[in-house]
Amino acid sequence: MLDTSTDLPKDAPEEIRVRAAAGPREPQFDPTLGTDISADWQGTPPHRLVVIGDSLSHGFQSGAIFNTDISYPAIIAHELSWLNDFRFPRYAGPGGLPLNIELLLRTLEERFGPENNVWEIPLALFAARSFMDDVEDYWERGPGKEAPALSAYCHNLSVYGWNLRDALSKTAASCEKAIKAPNDDIFDQVVQNNSDRAALRVYPHWAPEQKRMTLFHTAKALGEEHNDDTDCGIETLVVFLGANNALKTVTELRVTWSDENFRDPKRSGAYTIWQPEHFAAEFTEVVTAVKAIKARHVIWCTVPHVTIAPIARGLGSKVMPGSRYYPYYARPWLRNETFNAKQDKHITAVQARAVDYAIDMYNDTIEAAVRAARDGADGVERDWYLVDIAGLLDRIASRRYIEDPAARPDWWTPYPLPAPLSALDPPPDSRWLTSDGRGGRASGGLFSLDGVHPTTVGYGLIAQEMINVMRLAKVKFYHPSGAERTDTVTVDFDRLLRRDTLVRNPPQNINSTLDIIAWADEALDLIRRTLGKP
Repeated sequence: MLDTSTDLPKDAPEEIRVRAAAGPREPQFDPTLGTDISADWQGTPPHRLVVIGDSLSHGFQSGAIFNTDISYPAIIAHELSWLNDFRFPRYAGPGGLPLNIELLLRTLEERFGPENNVWEIPLALFAARSFMDDVEDYWERGPGKEAPALSAYCHNLSVYGWNLRDALSKTAASCEKAIKAPNDDIFDQVVQNNSDRAALRVYPHWAPEQKRMTLFHTAKALGEEHNDDTDCGIETLVVFLGANNALKTVTELRVTWSDENFRDPKRSGAYTIWQPEHFAAEFTEVVTAVKAIKARHVIWCTVPHVTIAPIARGLGSKVMPGSRYYPYYARPWLRNETFNAKQDKHITAVQARAVDYAIDMYNDTIEAAVRAARDGADGVERDWYLVDIAGLLDRIASRRYIEDPAARPDWWTPYPLPAPLSALDPPPDSRWLTSDGRGGRASGGLFSLDGVHPTTVGYGLIAQEMINVMRLAKVKFYHPSGAERTDTVTVDFDRLLRRDTLVRNPPQNINSTLDIIAWADEALDLIRRTLGKP
């Protein structure tokens, strides 16, 4: 029997209680929401793909932004045969910003081997701090200190850590102002203002006017760049924002609701989750900003249920047969027999339920905006689409649904992995990535080493969902030869597998008990450093 409990924490907003009484949201897998749009498109806009988003669109992975050429927007551009014209930020240095967990673990593995022996811990700590010091020096005092001069607007307008208000308000000028003279602190070796530093490789900043532009202003400028034979400058615009309005509930294991100061960026750092009415108020501003952008097709993405991400692992047995929830959610390296609710950071089942219902309401808001636009509620029919990323994640949720058939709702079916992924042994899943001690992978493969962001093949799944909708919108894809593709456009997962070092050859010091990650988090405050936004 499915869990229909409406138990919620005492501090849950009243609107969450009302929503809980109606039950969980059912994903919407029809991108058109049952509405056809009649349009006669002329010509091909010069900017075939523009994306406004956060870390999931930026290409963040294993605690850092580095491989931006295989972010999901870049994967789509590759399949469009447009990657050479697709403009996106690049990050060099020792593994990107702020701290590349994969590179750190491989550095430790190379020096100390696959086991984290007790007598080697002091040396490993020294090596890790030396690595972190090199990263800090590169970005604060070395070649990475100055953002490169841009001469044209980026097409991937995404910055990790940005929530709705950040996307609406931050500019190159505000990022430059935020970056202060760094201190070389041996006890807090993290790149200061790392999100702002990363953003300056995304935002235009070549003149005072450009320095005042938000992500939406930049997309608007791209939309204005079109020839007389086209109706707009952007062919497909993707908007994928909102995850950071709830993500800190699992990265910080703390549930703190937004209050009346939710529009104040200086106050919002205290929140880990926005009340749905506050999310809706800010999302209305996002919709208004997007309507001003000349884009032929707009794809909107729902917010994934962050409680499924393996960074917060459910402990114990489900709270009742058929439930989605475990009694406690804590770090994935904690064991049932050693977990201490009085000492170990965690959130509870009722808190996780409240977070999920809040996200359900966020997604109701997003879906309603797409429906209104397609219906022409303001007098203009818009070719907007919905990609239900929340539904995709639910369909690959190993511990919530795949391993517990009793918890599956009526709408649930397993997500069919592409053949190159399903042929792997074992096939990638949503559990925490672990090694088998023999050079291969024992579990996981869809989430990277920060337990929040996808691996390269995980980003490929998102790209495929976007491509499916673009084909539905009659977007033309081309072969490298220039000939139009008439086949079903599928992501080249063989290419992505060649680039996916975590799936092909994960660090072998990620053992089945996750001791090395646990040690790194305790000794180096790893999770805060990589998933926080200092």
